[in-house]
Amino acid sequence: MKPSSFFYLHRSDRRVLLAFLLVAVLFLCMLFVTGGNEEGEAVVEADSSQRGMIHSVNGQIAKNAHSSSVASGQTEVYRPERFPFDPNTADSFQLRRLGLQSWQIRNIYKYRAAGGIYREKIDFAQTYGLTQKEYRELEPYIQISSDYQPAALLVQERKLQKEESRDTLLYPRKLTPGQTIDLSVADTSLLKRVPGIGSHYARKIVEYRERLGGFASVDQLDEIEGFPLQAKRYLRIDSMAGVQRINLNRLSMNELRRHPYLNYYQARAIVDYRRTHGRLKSLTDLRLLRDFPPEVIQRLEPYVEF
Repeated sequence: MKPSSFFYLHRSDRRVLLAFLLVAVLFLCMLFVTGGNEEGEAVVEADSSQRGMIHSVNGQIAKNAHSSSVASGQTEVYRPERFPFDPNTADSFQLRRLGLQSWQIRNIYKYRAAGGIYREKIDFAQTYGLTQKEYRELEPYIQISSDYQPAALLVQERKLQKEESRDTLLYPRKLTPGQTIDLSVADTSLLKRVPGIGSHYARKIVEYRERLGGFASVDQLDEIEGFPLQAKRYLRIDSMAGVQRINLNRLSMNELRRHPYLNYYQARAIVDYRRTHGRLKSLTDLRLLRDFPPEVIQRLEPYVEF
């Protein structure tokens, strides 16, 4: 049919033809709209899938990083602490902080549960599995309470106090084997009662105790020239509570070198470290310095603070 003949159709025929054309146009529009939406949904779904994959990869990376950090944490070296403790009362947490192994702690607990008592420092050396090196490091920090000493010592101390009141300065009555005095508080009169100690060494002990700021161990008497070693068995230290500590971050070089355990070069090294690195946090900061070998660090530990 020619286009020109369209105008010669009957009016009702033209209406039917126009209706068909309108339906065809609407059908095409619906196809276009529906196809566009499907494409959009496909794009959105692809986007979502891609983001999910990215999140999954990121999660795996984070998990691997966490595993790596945990693995690296397992290689960290545990450093034991040093502090005063009583082996008769110290709990497992304190003993672990001191560096003892779990099986050594169990042996200590078994010994105490069986009625065993550490009456002297050397008794702790009998702990099964404890090495000589470990004992030497822990010995200065062992503080056995008088509560675990034999009750008979109370009678001896009472007699000793009565005897002290009768002693004269010229002829002090000497201690008998088994009797001891507290090195942390004894004056020259009481020290002269120790066999082997006269006025000279009694004065030296008191002077050195004041310079140190208090004794942390009876073995520190070996640092007094010519001190009679047999006299140490009559001496004990009941508590380190009276030990005076020096602050390594506050004192000047001249003030630091007054302590018997610090010489000129060590005092200068401390001051230089503070100037270049800031405040000291612990004696560990000095371990890499030439003037601070391990034995110097160990001697200083009871006498310093930060």
